[in-house]
Amino acid sequence: MRIIPAIDIINGKAVRLTKGNYSTEKIYNESPLKVAKEFEAAGIKYLHLVDLDGAKSQHIVNHKVLYEIASNTNLKIDFGGGLKSNEDVKIAFENGAQQITGGSIAAKNSTLFLEWLMEYGSEKIILGADCLNRKIATQGWQESSETDVIDFITDYNTKGIAYVICTDISKDGMLQGASNDLYTEIINKVDVKLIASGGVACLDDLIKLKAIGCEAAIVGKAIYENRITLNELSKLC
Repeated sequence: MRIIPAIDIINGKAVRLTKGNYSTEKIYNESPLKVAKEFEAAGIKYLHLVDLDGAKSQHIVNHKVLYEIASNTNLKIDFGGGLKSNEDVKIAFENGAQQITGGSIAAKNSTLFLEWLMEYGSEKIILGADCLNRKIATQGWQESSETDVIDFITDYNTKGIAYVICTDISKDGMLQGASNDLYTEIINKVDVKLIASGGVACLDDLIKLKAIGCEAAIVGKAIYENRITLNELSKLC
């Protein structure tokens, strides 16, 4: 299972939110590049980079941070947040993203999202399936819907999606364990490469996600709050 540390960006700084609530913003480092270099020095190969300003503004904002990290490390970056147009996606790839994640756009404009899938391929385009009480949430988790998360993933899987990042918003930033039951159900029902996100608090949580069959797991707050050390993560990479 791949281990993917996360860096969330607001105003060019590395921050974390709780349950996606912008009022809970906590700055962990003024320099996302410094954080990324620490990940790379520990032997980590992947990075989940989220433009929270972009998610709120509905267009890419922190592409300069993406470029800085991509230019100064060898991390393979998947980038999300605010990708709503062909130009946004072009900017993301031109600034060093290896993959991009589309969540709100997939829920609200499937025609455009599928055009990206056709143009760039299933190795480049990740489906973001963020949910609360199993219902897909959009616009930086500020809006809810009536779409069931498994129905959402299944539909896109039939259209060619291979990678899915699924975040259970109720678990995000809570450090109380991942949504193992939901992930087990997804893996049992849909043939996708599932990337688990939200709730990881300790190494045991990662071991359980691997046992379930997740292709990868994203780790954020547990690193910044020293619940999991980079040395411990490196042994799982």
